[in-house]
Amino acid sequence: MTELAIPNRPATSSLVAVDPQPSPLMVWAMEVQQASQIAEALAQTSFVPAAMRGKPHEITAAILAGAELGLPPVASLRSMDVIQGTPALRAHAMRGLVQSHGHTVQLVESTKDRCVMRGRRKGETEWQQVEWDIPRAEQLGLTGKSEWKKQPKTMLVARATGEICRLIAADVLYAMPYAAEELGDPDLAPPPASDSRVTAEEILRRQQPAPPNSATTERMISEPQQKKMAALMRTVGLTDRDSALAFVNEVLQRGDDNQVTSRNELTLDEASKVIDALDREAGKNNETADGDAGQQGEASS
Repeated sequence: MTELAIPNRPATSSLVAVDPQPSPLMVWAMEVQQASQIAEALAQTSFVPAAMRGKPHEITAAILAGAELGLPPVASLRSMDVIQGTPALRAHAMRGLVQSHGHTVQLVESTKDRCVMRGRRKGETEWQQVEWDIPRAEQLGLTGKSEWKKQPKTMLVARATGEICRLIAADVLYAMPYAAEELGDPDLAPPPASDSRVTAEEILRRQQPAPPNSATTERMISEPQQKKMAALMRTVGLTDRDSALAFVNEVLQRGDDNQVTSRNELTLDEASKVIDALDREAGKNNETADGDAGQQGEASS
């Protein structure tokens, strides 16, 4: 019998090992690492806004936020500001981003007293229009701010831009829905050199409310007050930022030069006054609803 020589072959498994696909979280973690490396390289350059210069962690967050909006790293940094601790797109960047998705934003009228803008979604024929004028800005306490005094025409355009862009393309701006010009008065002077070494502990300590017996600083709004105020505002229908701030300023009567631009600025006592006023407003709405229900009941009987 002839023996056939069969070469030795390595044993193989019927199952071929396949590298698992990385999860979305793993992909994002790798993106964070890459963004952090870019941030370290850019932290001291003039391409970084003054508010973020020397702060690689802030720069990393801005790059990641911009990536979610479809912006490359340097474009993200040149398009964003950090206002009162909140990152926001500049108005021109917001308009450009909305237009890049095929939606239309047009400036209809622009003067130092009035701005009218209109917009429509891609594929739609009907226009939506918004108007901002000085009386509206005065009602919200904006005209006392330095940028409004220096360039009212530009600030009116910025406000109208933010409003029309959210109105027609909220899905584009979900990650950053406000224009920087809407969130405050961005007098963005370069930070002191020591700020580049501020630790997270120091930042948190600065943000904590003053102790109850502080003689120099009033106690600020508490977290329970924040939650209750937000719930009551939804109850009475104050669901957009402008109308909510207008209500707060009407209740507090601080004066034109000291208007509230954020709930975080309220003291403990001021927050209580606003909550009381909201409670009364909610009570009026309930009485009206009960009255209407009663009239309907009488009519049906």
